[in-house]
Amino acid sequence: MKRILILTAGFGDGHNAAARNLRHGIESISDEAKVEVLDLFESTYGSLNTLMRHAYQGVVQYAPTVWAGVFSVFDNPALFRRQVNGLSRLRDSLAQVLNESEPDCVVSTYPVYAHLIDDLYRDHAERPFRLITVVTDSLTICSAWYRASIDVLVVPNDETREVLIEAGVARGRIQALGFPVSLDFTLDRPQPMSAPQKGEPRRILYPINTGKKKSGRVIERLLDLPDTHLTITVGRDAGLRAELHERFRHQPDRVRVLGWTNSMPKLLMSHHLVITKAGGAMVQEALAGHCPLILNQVIPGQEEGNARLVEKLGAGMVVEKSKHIAAAVEEAFADKSKLWRRWQENIQKAGHPDAALRVAELALAESHHGSREPRSVKLFEEPAAPPAVATPHPHKPPAAKALLCDFHIHTNYSDGRLALPEVVDFYGRRGFDCICITDHVADPRRLIGRMGELINLTIPYAQLEEYFDMVERERKRAWRKYSMRVMTGIEFNKEGFTKKTSGHLLGLDLKAPIDPALGFVEIIAQIQSQGGLSVAAHPHLLKSEWGKNTLYLWENQELFAPIIDAWEIANRNNIFTPVGLKRFAFLANSDFHKPKHIYSWKTLLHCDNDPDAIKDCVRRNEHVALTLYRDGLTGEALRAQPRTLPLRASEIEALPAKLFGAPI
Repeated sequence: MKRILILTAGFGDGHNAAARNLRHGIESISDEAKVEVLDLFESTYGSLNTLMRHAYQGVVQYAPTVWAGVFSVFDNPALFRRQVNGLSRLRDSLAQVLNESEPDCVVSTYPVYAHLIDDLYRDHAERPFRLITVVTDSLTICSAWYRASIDVLVVPNDETREVLIEAGVARGRIQALGFPVSLDFTLDRPQPMSAPQKGEPRRILYPINTGKKKSGRVIERLLDLPDTHLTITVGRDAGLRAELHERFRHQPDRVRVLGWTNSMPKLLMSHHLVITKAGGAMVQEALAGHCPLILNQVIPGQEEGNARLVEKLGAGMVVEKSKHIAAAVEEAFADKSKLWRRWQENIQKAGHPDAALRVAELALAESHHGSREPRSVKLFEEPAAPPAVATPHPHKPPAAKALLCDFHIHTNYSDGRLALPEVVDFYGRRGFDCICITDHVADPRRLIGRMGELINLTIPYAQLEEYFDMVERERKRAWRKYSMRVMTGIEFNKEGFTKKTSGHLLGLDLKAPIDPALGFVEIIAQIQSQGGLSVAAHPHLLKSEWGKNTLYLWENQELFAPIIDAWEIANRNNIFTPVGLKRFAFLANSDFHKPKHIYSWKTLLHCDNDPDAIKDCVRRNEHVALTLYRDGLTGEALRAQPRTLPLRASEIEALPAKLFGAPI
């Protein structure tokens, strides 16, 4: 088993993207590598890091010349060293991680880590792992990237390699393998876009990440051009999304407004042009997607090189002011798209859509090299941790198999805090056997449902196909990496103005989207026709958590009890005694939105870890138990305990609080 540690940071748009895509690349070509991605700034500094990240984003957006001064600090060895010396807590965190994980290879996508590693091993003869740094920008490369003792520098292109060689970096240390973009650029890749013929739409992608106040006017100018169709993404800016949705609602055939999306690769490969800032990740993704660029913002310092690269490759143009964007688009498609055709021809030679796989192969090769090094160096010694579970008595019968499950989990596709891959890793590391991702989808016929969609609390119906694709990808990765089942689900929200007119229904193990505008009876029928489970979410009064009560399903039991597969008997820290008294089939779930919600009620199933067996166990509600999850009580620990059976309803009602720490 080769151990690869990838270190990243949430500053800028390239570091996390490179780290995440590289992990996917490694896991797609190797079943023997253990890969971990860590943002030690986030884990070390917590809310302070969040504040620094927001400050960085604000300075970059509103005071780019100020950021140019900050960038110069990184480029000055003496000033940069002073900054690194102040990161003692981060250095200690890194030392602990390296000591515990004993990686064969460390890959850094942020320049500070290599310098901290130099500090940690300054007094040792050898570093016991190989170190790779993935540079996320082009041409204008801050010297902090290469001043540390690095085994291999990976750069996005040949042009950047030549810049580093001129700066004195040994040619043998540099590999121009490309920026690790999403594997979507290599999977089911369509043919490159052809020039639009007369009367055909010019498909323009416009991710609004700068100039938000002027974006509406920019869109109006673009719509003045004939045959121009726009796809606009606004990220998590709910206010801007609502404003643009209202402003251009009369032109739905020409303007599509999206919020946060994971489908940027597909969007780039299906549009003629992208209008964007010169960020490292976006520029490299556009090159990989063969989508020519019009750059509308260049931050001094790091992004200047990305802009120069686009112009040097002949892959697009830079405009200085927003009012010039429409003219640039018109120029690109003038004279039978002559300029656009030249950009398209050039860009097909420049992109590296398979870069994540190429860098993954390098990391695996370096891991083999590193694994031959002696592992005698430890940064510090610490006492061995006590075993999580006591060794069973040899005369006791073997413990029955139990699956630790959570069937109610939200990601940042709706109102959760973590991204889908982060959720999978969060549960996988804790030994869970089966989870279901159940992001919110609201009834668009209801006012509250429409508002929830506009402010990014629910998934738009048009984005459900993307959501299903992403969960399917993570399903495969979770099984390969953690032997954990991941199901695709939806929480159907029908919000009324009272608790008795509001209801939430979970659809578990769905195979295709279901129209949320249908009534609950029709939704349940479609869930079950797909072989899924219908589950009433928090059907009774919530007492221990803030939240709106959703009693519609409970108030209409005569209609729903015969057709719903199971009811939540516990949701987060609430136990719904009336569900037990009715002897309904039950589940216990986290209603997970953020990490602290893991400490809540969970379901234990005594069955095979197979989707059909799991669903059958829930439907029959035999050998189903619930447990209050706490640290140290991992899936492995629970499975090692003696088999427990569910209590009768009367026993649940009288359950003393002191027993809540053990399975029921």
